[in-house]
Amino acid sequence: MSQEKLKGCHFPKTLVYQCVYWYLRIKGKWYYLYRAVDKEGNTVDFLLTAKRDKKAAKRFLAKAINNNGIPKKINIDKSGANKAAIEEYNEENGTSIEIRQIKYLNNIVEQDHRGIKRITKQILGFKEFYAASVILSGIELVRMIKKGQISQGKSAKTPAEIFESLAS
Repeated sequence: MSQEKLKGCHFPKTLVYQCVYWYLRIKGKWYYLYRAVDKEGNTVDFLLTAKRDKKAAKRFLAKAINNNGIPKKINIDKSGANKAAIEEYNEENGTSIEIRQIKYLNNIVEQDHRGIKRITKQILGFKEFYAASVILSGIELVRMIKKGQISQGKSAKTPAEIFESLAS
C-alpha cells in the first residue's frame, strides 16, 4: 500500500498537533517512529526513521504539514531535535508555529501509541526496515479507519471495504 493513497485522507479538526516518537527494534538496531495526532486523537501523520535528529524531525514536520496544513501549536516532549526542527521550519517558511513542551499535554498521543505498541509487540520484531514501514503503515491505516478518519465518499462502506479499496 502506498503513502500516496493515504495522502489527503486525514482530516485533523484542530490546528494543534501533538508529536512524539518511540523506539522500535528492526534487525537488532533501534529505529524511531515519529507520530502526531490532533487534539481529538485523530492521526495526523507518522514516519519511520533510522535516526532521531533534527533532520529526521524536520522531515517528519514537513511531511505532516504538507499532508495536513500548518498547525497553530505543536506539543512536543523535551526533545531538542524536535524543537530545533520546528524553529528552523518557522524561520525558513515565515510561519509562527507555537512550540509547547509540557509533558502532560502529550497524554493523547501517548494513549494513542498504546494500540500500536500492543499490535507490534505480538509481531515479535521486524527483520527489514521496508517490511516494518509497510506493516506500520497498514496498522496506522486500520486505526485511522476505526477512528472514522477515512471515508470513501457518500457511500456507507464498512471498515473492511474501505481498507480493501485503499489496499487494491
